[in-house]
Parts: sequence; C-alpha cells; structure tokens
Amino acid sequence: MTTDTLLGSPQFPVAPTSIPSSTREAMDASVQTLQSRKDTWVNTPISERLKLLDRMMKDSAAIACRWVDRSREAKGMLANAATADEWSVGPYALLRNLRGLRRSLADINRYGSPRIPGPIVTRPDGQVVARVFPKNIYDRIFLGSLTAEVWMQPGVTPVDLPKTLALAYQDKHHEGKVALVLGAGNYLAIPAMDILYKLFVEDHVVLLKPNPVNAQLGSLIEDCFRALIEQGFLRIVYGGAAEGAYLCSHAGVDEIHITGSDKSFDAIVFGTGSEGARRKRERNPLLTKPITAELGNVTPAIVVPGPWSFNDLTYQAEHIVTMLTENAGFNCVTTRVILQHASWTQRGQLLEKIRRLLSRAPLRTAYYPGARDRHRAFVSAHPEAEMYGKPTDEQLPWTLIPGVDPKNKGDITFTTEAFCSLFAETPIEAKTVPEYIERAVEFANKNLWGTLAATLIVHPSSLKDPAVAAAVERAIADLRYGTIGVNYWAAAAYSMAVTPWGAFPGHTIDNIQSGIGMVHNTFMFSRPQKTVLRAPFRTRPVPIWFETRAKRGWKVFPKLVQFEASPYIWKVPAIIWAALRG
Repeated sequence: MTTDTLLGSPQFPVAPTSIPSSTREAMDASVQTLQSRKDTWVNTPISERLKLLDRMMKDSAAIACRWVDRSREAKGMLANAATADEWSVGPYALLRNLRGLRRSLADINRYGSPRIPGPIVTRPDGQVVARVFPKNIYDRIFLGSLTAEVWMQPGVTPVDLPKTLALAYQDKHHEGKVALVLGAGNYLAIPAMDILYKLFVEDHVVLLKPNPVNAQLGSLIEDCFRALIEQGFLRIVYGGAAEGAYLCSHAGVDEIHITGSDKSFDAIVFGTGSEGARRKRERNPLLTKPITAELGNVTPAIVVPGPWSFNDLTYQAEHIVTMLTENAGFNCVTTRVILQHASWTQRGQLLEKIRRLLSRAPLRTAYYPGARDRHRAFVSAHPEAEMYGKPTDEQLPWTLIPGVDPKNKGDITFTTEAFCSLFAETPIEAKTVPEYIERAVEFANKNLWGTLAATLIVHPSSLKDPAVAAAVERAIADLRYGTIGVNYWAAAAYSMAVTPWGAFPGHTIDNIQSGIGMVHNTFMFSRPQKTVLRAPFRTRPVPIWFETRAKRGWKVFPKLVQFEASPYIWKVPAIIWAALRG
C-alpha cells in the first residue's frame, strides 16, 4: 500500500476471474433491451409486481443451499465452520428483503403507502422517529427483544411522514430509467438487494455488473431473478474496470449505484491519476450522471464501562470478536476500533477475554485481493500488534492492536479501513462515565473515517444512573452514522434487510467517505437520517451468528430461509428446537 492509498477504503488490486468479460456488443444489447423496457416497468401494476416477488421468493429459496455451498467454496471456507455467515448475509437476507418489499407493495395497493408497524414519535428536538421492527409476531419469536427505529431527517413532521414514503408510487407519470449496479465482491446478496431497491423502490430497470471477486457466482442471481430477466427488466453483464468504465459512460445508462471503495467511486466520477486528483480538488467531475454509493467505514464499537460480571465479559468479548471474524473481516461494517474508558477497571479483563477468543477462533482464507498487503501496512505501522493463530499461505492471523494513542489523529487505524482480519483498541481519558461517552462520540465523529455504522455497548446497571442514561441517549442522537446498534452489532441491520442502509446523509462527491443514498429500505422512506437498533445487554439465547455458535447457525438458518419463503406457524417449533439444541 502506498502513502496515497492510506486513507479511507482500500484501492483493491485487480481480481482474477474465470468468467469471460462481456463484449461491447453484448453490453450494448443489454442496455438497448432495458431502454426498451424501462417505461413498461414503470407502468407494471402492483398486482403483477407482487407475482414477480412471489416467484423470486420461491426461486431464491429453491437454490439457497447451492448458493451457500458455492459461496463457501469460492471463499475457501471449511464446511460448517463459517457457513452461518453465508446463510445470514445471503439467502436469508435476500428472502427477508423480498418479503419486506412484498408487504409494502401490498400496503400501497390497499392503503396508498407502506404501513409503519410500530409507533411514530417526536423527540423533544422535533425529530420524528418511526419504529419499524418487529413487524409481526414472528419477528418477536425469532429475534426476541431486538427493535429497530428509523430517525427522519430534520424537517419531517408526523403529518408529512406518509407523503415521504414510496415516492415512486405516488406519481406514476415519471419516465423510466436504466440503473447500472456495480456489485460488491464480498457477498452476493449485496448486489442482489441493490437490484431490488432500484427496481421496486426507485422504479428503475437494472443492468448488473458483478464484481470480478465473486463474478463466478453471478449465475446464482440469474437463477433467483429469472422472472425479471425473462421480462427484460434485468440484465447481467461481466467484466472488470474497463467494462465498468464503458457502461458508466454509456449513453443508455441513466443512473449508477456502486458498492465498494471510495477509490473506485473517485475513479468513476473524476478519473484516475493526477488528472483525476485535480478534478476532484476542483470538484469538476467527468461523470455528471446521478450516482449513489455504499462504501467503507472505520467502524467503531464504543464500550461504556459498568459493573460487568464474568459472564458479561465473556458474552461481550464474543460479541466483539464476531464483529471481526464474520466473513474473515472482509466487511465494510467490520468493527475496526474498540473505544474504551481508559480508567475502567475492567478494560484489561475485556481485552484478555478478546485475546483468548481470538486465539481459539479458526482462521479463514484471506480471499479478498490485497488483504496481505493491507495487513502488512497496519502491522508495519504498529509493530506491537498481537497476532493469533498459525496461518497457512492462504490465511492471515487474527490481529489486535491494543492501546492506540487517541491523540495521534492520523494513525492508520483511525484513517484507513483495514478490510482484513485486523482491528484496534484505543483508550479515551475522562473523569466520569458521561464525560467518556461524550468524548468517545466526538472522537468517532471527528477522527474515524466514514459514517456507515457504529455500535454502542452499555450494561443495564449503568443505565440506572440518570446521568449515564442521558449521555447514552445523547450519544445515539449525536453519532453521525447511518446505522447505530445499541447492545447489538450494527451489521445486523443489514441481514434484517428492511431498514435503510447507507451512510449518514450529507456527503458530497468530493468527500464521499461512506457514500450517498441508501438501499434495502423496504418501507420506502425518502428522508431517513439513521437507523437505531436496540437490544438487551445480553440476548437469550445467545445469537446464532456469534463466533462460537457456528454449528447452531448452519442448522438454523436453512430453516429460517424456508420460513421466510413461506411463513407458517407450524414451522416455528422446529426452528426454535434447532436453535436451542445447538
């Protein structure tokens, strides 16, 4: 990694792929088909869209096992070792997304707009908050006390809120558009759900170019979305940067959405090299088409000190370790910096628990291009980094960099997304817990690159102190992140696949950080500010996505996928039994 890449997300090297690139003639034909069908899609009635969603749910459930097996093999994962990852952020997330869209379309057909399942309240500062999860009794059964609320941007009132929902369905006289989706390389469900958002929320037909990292899995999307392909509402082409550049500048492509690196975004919008850098400084883009993006993040986990028991420490250590080990650390929402109160007497105990778990966690294949170079750059900057496990040539060790000085604002762990099997810990000095919370929030907002997601961990006994409770609520309000998880890893919102997912609003093309726009968002909010997940300090039973619960997860998730495909009450006991039995 060179000096100019050590800020923001990585500049990923070219990924080898066995999939031949599409010819320009094939790409032109795909664009032409979509242009000819874009207005037909706009005029497709909800009743027909519901039929499409029903078929896609059936088709996606039918290939779920094959999807997981092929994804696992492509990433070099041992059978059953990390397969729960592939289920939860694969077929399960996709099925939840499809079902959420179906519910909203049915509501629009019946009531004129999606129905919010929970209360809509107004905070003392006037900000409107809508509870969107749990949606039904099944959510309560499977996800216990987890809740999700969507905070609106300032200026939205309770009276106005319905008018901000499902804008594409309020006026069907708009012109159709062709959206190019440049897919992510870590999970296949990411581009799949990007497709659904563009089609069913924004009313655009879609041209997908999968990332070369997982292009060999593109046929799985074709199988899931055959209903859309047959009617000319979706086309899939293949290739690398050259094909992507050709499509971005194609006259038949109206809008673009990218999931990936800010470096890729800059290359698309401003160009590359010194000329691209100059254009960025002058805010003079080469690309003038609308573009949205979901990019990287140096994700924080803020630990609030409290009277933690031995079991509390064990639980939260596993919680935090899972934030790193899931998908081998190749996630834009992987926790990268653990913030702790410097004078908390149990800070060292939590770190020791984390160390023990890292030493026992099975290593995974470092399948994402450039991972070894990125890891080397961080360890070179921090020779004190602690590495766990005995990696093969295809693996990297789990790596913890403890005690990073928060005064060193330009430290690589604060400015750069590692995107590999590494995270750091830094102590924040403060005289009191409320002061620590305030300083931790300020540190995250000002010094950690990106605004995608953050997690806050706080013991219930701590919340009995009114000053601490008030500081926590201020923290939730003040954190400038698109998703905030309270006692639950913020990444869970991605698998829930119903809340808006994207950066905190306000980024510009010359300071893109974690991106512009959103995806998922099955309630079709047009002016969300952030999502807030809330959960008990310790969930019972322990979540099946935790690192040491993999054997339980790969048994439970297939049943959950089949349930999402066709939910019936008689399926519930088997799911609960599989979860408890593990």
